[in-house]
This record gives sequence, structure tokens and C-alpha cells, in this order.
Amino acid sequence: MANLKEIRQRIASVQTTRQVTSAMKLVSAAKLRKAQDAVIKLRPFANKLAEILANLSETLNESGECAYTKGHGDGTRLLVVAINSNRGLCGAFNANVNKAINQVIAEQRAQGLTNADVIAIGKNAFEFAKRSKLEVTEFNELYSTLDFAHALPIIDQIMGDFAAGKYDKVVLVYNFFKNASTQVVTTEQLLPIVPAAQTGGKNAATNYIFEPSEESLVEKILPMSLRMQFYKAVLNSYAAEHAARMTAMHKATDNATELLRTLNLQYNKARQAAITNEITEIVGGADALKD
Repeated sequence: MANLKEIRQRIASVQTTRQVTSAMKLVSAAKLRKAQDAVIKLRPFANKLAEILANLSETLNESGECAYTKGHGDGTRLLVVAINSNRGLCGAFNANVNKAINQVIAEQRAQGLTNADVIAIGKNAFEFAKRSKLEVTEFNELYSTLDFAHALPIIDQIMGDFAAGKYDKVVLVYNFFKNASTQVVTTEQLLPIVPAAQTGGKNAATNYIFEPSEESLVEKILPMSLRMQFYKAVLNSYAAEHAARMTAMHKATDNATELLRTLNLQYNKARQAAITNEITEIVGGADALKD
């Protein structure tokens, strides 16, 4: 059995760890509330805009007027937009995204992919892409000031590269925020736009009356919808990150509490054994003096 000094040191170490994990849990809970409110407020608008976009793109596919509804090459050039976190201590949050990146690239390679680039939003995705020897561009500073204005240059660059024919497909990989305890790894095709008939939605192939004209609305709605879909993915990932970290720190705090209980019990047993041993030695010494 470990001596009392070693057990006391372990107890002090675990207590310090528990204080840190408990504080991190509270910080993540506070940030989660703000991030969750932002996601919930954005979703109805973003979802309706995506529905209009999908229906509109079906009409545009027939006329071939839109640069975002079809690839510009042979389908062998892929851009993966990987959204995860700048920090760890959030369970399998980052690992799940990295695994999904590998899966997307493997599936595309089976279909003839020859070139795959990565745009990393989050240091973990950037480091993973570098280890995997993929061409990667990082935008880790987005989380410092996360708002639509700072996300706009990133999605505009992606849209510009696709329209210029640099890529045939753009895929988003991120954690979808379902609730505080559940985050779902999501792979979503951003470009080319998938028509409503292919998505199988309940509102597929809705007919719209365009005013003033179809062309002028397309010019505004399509870029706006793509930007909103990207921003929604970033907000979902941000909220999911804090939810995952809060859950991980909650479990770590509970584990530290249980370990402290075990160590205190072990300490009390060791202390009792030491006291019993001292009493035995004193009694033995007293008996020796009598003799």
C-alpha cells in the first residue's frame, strides 16, 4: 500500500484537476448558451433559403444559366471545407471530423478523384490535413471574431474558385449541433448546388413566380443562400464544440470526484493501519519494560 505522503500528493493533484475541469465546464456552458441561441435563430431563415435555392437550381439546370449548379471539369478536383475547433479537450469532436474527411476523400478517389484540397477552419483540421499531406489553407482566426462579416471572405473565395473551374465539387464536413448532448458529424455538398428533385424533399419542385425577373433574383439569392449555408455550418460547429467540451469536462469532473472518494478511502485505511501499527509498537514496548 502506498504511504500517506504519496496518497496526499495524489489527492492534491486530483483536486486541482477537478477544479480546472469544473471551471472549464462552466465556461463552455456559458459560451454554449450564446452559440445555441445564434444557431436556433438562424436555422429557420437558412433552411427556407436553402429550400428556395434547391428549387430554383432545378430550373436553372435546364437553362444552364448558373455557374453554381454544375461542375466545370471532369469531376476529379475536390475541395473539402473542414470545420472543427482550435482547441482540444472536447472528446471525439475533432477526431470525428477528421475521420469524415478521410472517408469523403476515399469515396471520391473510388470515383476517379485525382486532386483534393482542404480549407481548414480550426487548428485541429489544419494539423490533420498537414499530417495527411493534403494541400491546405487555414482560417483559424475566424473563431476570434465569429460573425457573418468575418465568414463572408472565406465563402466568397470558395465560390470564386468553384466558378473559375478550380474545383468540381465542394463538400462541407462539420459537427451539426442537435442538442447539448448530441453532435452529429455531417457531410454536406455545398457546390454544385443539388436540385430539389435530387434531395427528395417534401417541397421539391415548387413553382415560383419571379418578380421582377428570374435572372435578377438568381443573381442575389444564390450567392446569399450559399453564404448562409456556410455560415450556418460554422455556427453549428461552434455550438457543437462547446457542447462537446462541456460534456467532456462534466465527465472528467465526475471521474475526478470518484477518484477522490477512492483515494480518501485509501488514505483513511492507510492512516488507520499506521495508527494501529504505532499502538502495537507502544504496547509491545510497554510489555518489554515490564519484563
